[in-house]
Amino acid sequence: MSDSKRILVFGATGQQGGSVAAAALKAGWQVRALVRDPGSARSLALREAGADIVRGTFADTEAIRNAMKGVHGVFSVQPSSGQGPALGLSDEEEERYGIAVADLALESGVEHLVYTSTGAVSDGLTGMGHFDSKARIEAHVRTLPITFTIVRPAAFMEMLVMPGFGLDTGRFNFFMKPEQAMQLLAVEDIGKLVMKVFADPARFGGQAFELAGDKVTGQQLQALFTEAAGRPITYARFSDDVLRGNPFLAKLTALLDDGRLVGKADLAALRALNPELQSFRAWLAGNGRDAFRAALGTGGAWGYGHA
Repeated sequence: MSDSKRILVFGATGQQGGSVAAAALKAGWQVRALVRDPGSARSLALREAGADIVRGTFADTEAIRNAMKGVHGVFSVQPSSGQGPALGLSDEEEERYGIAVADLALESGVEHLVYTSTGAVSDGLTGMGHFDSKARIEAHVRTLPITFTIVRPAAFMEMLVMPGFGLDTGRFNFFMKPEQAMQLLAVEDIGKLVMKVFADPARFGGQAFELAGDKVTGQQLQALFTEAAGRPITYARFSDDVLRGNPFLAKLTALLDDGRLVGKADLAALRALNPELQSFRAWLAGNGRDAFRAALGTGGAWGYGHA
């Protein structure tokens, strides 16, 4: 297969990068994955699936430069501080590495850079570091003489079945008021949409657009969770006491109220691009079923992110 069908995927052992790597391999593209530990179970699974595994980190400029040799495209994603200290980079590191990847892509003659950001920054800075670092990376990418596309995924459906939202007690607490709506996206669908972008740089080059698969209200979540659980699951927004005690949740809730986190993806256009785009109901009955069932029996505090 020609080099024009090869992409370098960052974060290939994680959510977004893993989704892109899987979709690329399925579509017949060659995949090169930069990984910290080539011997990890996820790295070995990628190699078994046909990916070229290269050891390296975001701090290893030479490893990145070598990994970019002979590739047509680069999928750039960095683990942000919103994922918590165990997984994410600091806001300053995320910005620095995101900019470095873009600069190295230009230096290496990469033909198409796809950077994944977040819909929260579509209207500018938010005051939250792990969003604003992405806004600054976006701004830098736009200055480069390279074909780029910026994708902004909505909140992941997978986030809703993390422990700590109360599903184990027959309730679900989240950001929206019962009548408020929010767009969601299954992680699997990120890769399918990104590969549509890579396949058509003439159409998607120079664009920035949001990705989502569905839009649900708090009341709809109550009905969908009840249906999937086979028993009542009541919905309520996070209480004022919870928000006062968790600045991170409070800031996210404020961003939803001012429209930043609602999501502005063109769902009809995205479904035309990928007719298999998953609704939240379909995801709950399919790929999300096991995680949802596990959440029904798992308590604990919500441990995602920081203020």
